[in-house]
Amino acid sequence: MRTWSRSCGISIAARSSPAARRWSRGAGCSAAACISRAIRPRPGVRSASAFSLTQTSSLTERGERHVRPTTRRTFLKSALFAAGGIATMAGAGPLVRLARAGGENWPRYYIFAYFSGGWDILLGLDPRDPRTFTNGNLRQTLIQPGYELLVGSDGRPVETPSGLTFGPYIGDLANHAARLAVVRGMSMETLTHEVGRRRFLTGKPPTGTQARGSSALTWLAAGLSRDEAMPHVALQTESYNVDQPNFATALSANSVADMLRVLRPSNPRLEDRLDRQLDAFLAEVSDCPEATRSAVWQSAEAGRLRARDMVTRGLDRLFDFTAAGPEMERLRGHYGVRANDSSPEAQAAFAAQAICGGVSRCVSLQATGGLDTHFVDWTTNQGPNQRRGFNAIARLIEDLASREHPGTGTSWLDHTVIVGFSEFSRTALLNDRGGRDHALTNACFLAGGNIRGGTVIGASSDVGLAPQAIDFGTGALRSSEDGGQVPRPENVLQTLFHDAGLDEAADLRADPITALLRLA
Repeated sequence: MRTWSRSCGISIAARSSPAARRWSRGAGCSAAACISRAIRPRPGVRSASAFSLTQTSSLTERGERHVRPTTRRTFLKSALFAAGGIATMAGAGPLVRLARAGGENWPRYYIFAYFSGGWDILLGLDPRDPRTFTNGNLRQTLIQPGYELLVGSDGRPVETPSGLTFGPYIGDLANHAARLAVVRGMSMETLTHEVGRRRFLTGKPPTGTQARGSSALTWLAAGLSRDEAMPHVALQTESYNVDQPNFATALSANSVADMLRVLRPSNPRLEDRLDRQLDAFLAEVSDCPEATRSAVWQSAEAGRLRARDMVTRGLDRLFDFTAAGPEMERLRGHYGVRANDSSPEAQAAFAAQAICGGVSRCVSLQATGGLDTHFVDWTTNQGPNQRRGFNAIARLIEDLASREHPGTGTSWLDHTVIVGFSEFSRTALLNDRGGRDHALTNACFLAGGNIRGGTVIGASSDVGLAPQAIDFGTGALRSSEDGGQVPRPENVLQTLFHDAGLDEAADLRADPITALLRLA
């Protein structure tokens, strides 16, 4: 049968089925208006990620996310609006367009690796020599490495040929010291999990525990993304978009399996002819006068096209790590992936595939968890959990370094900056329960892209591991009286913005640490 839209004068030929008749009845702008109303966000409501594959219920104090897998229908409903912001790219400001042009000449990609719970930097990024810092001089140093208490480790710091020294649980990441830049002596100015985590994600101190501003990766995706199917992906991590185009909103997932469930066509499927007819109908409806005057409507249509593109391009083949074939076999062997789950290994492999496959510009992942060791579990869990995360990132570095970036004669690692961070560190002294509590001091590491490898920026003090001011141009200690500044998360993020040409647009009101960059 043939039905006609009176409002736009368009038609759709469909089979004479009850479903087709229900769809065609009242077609045209009025039907599409119902669609746009269904996906229009409620005024005043902000979400960590409007474009999500999971329904988030809560975050524990340790930052561990409890989620329930969403249905494909729920995902597509949210995708219509969130991903539809791609239509607003043409209206981006001159600074964003300029950064986008620079990114085309030297494409930039970003992977943030979150170590959940608060890592002990004495075991990883900022160790102390146990021969110097002994139990006999605790009153003077206020630092207790406690390496002799560790289960399953000889407790010896790891010295690398490049001159960097790490704690006993740095794992295979030590093999890439020449590519790493470590920032030490950072101040988080908080002992609260949510506050520290969200400050490192956004570069702004939260209001209470509520994030302020958009995530750094949201800014980078907005400024640098071009035609990626999923410009910004967040695996087991938070993401925020307050003021950037919706296409930069993170597509959030709890596991690789969640991603596969969305990227694959679901059953039952419409017949191809009916599917094409419905697609043509929606496309024509979006061109009617009422639709073309509505920014929300046009955004929804762009989102529909992007969601359809994601499903029909066969992107799932990049991420099914249990599939047969030489590439999946290589990934399983390299990362040690056993399933399409949320393990650090699977997340690292996903990040590599998303970046190198041209699917994403920015990816955040949870490299490890279980680091909130206030009790004697510090002796058994803190170190091995850190090491597992460091090993996963080491595999990621190796994978990116081994793949050639198309047409450049360089590797994907040369174009991709990896940032490893935690919400804060742990106290320099053990508590009376055999563990360590939260501490203000922190450290982080960066690798790849324009990052100056084999570099240590700053230092924590040798009395109590306190933050210290440094010269951002050299990375050396420099008193605040002489113009030195204590490094904070916003300085690290501002460095990335500065390198990408987005520092004025993002406006974190913080100085970049140019000593981190090979070419400042």
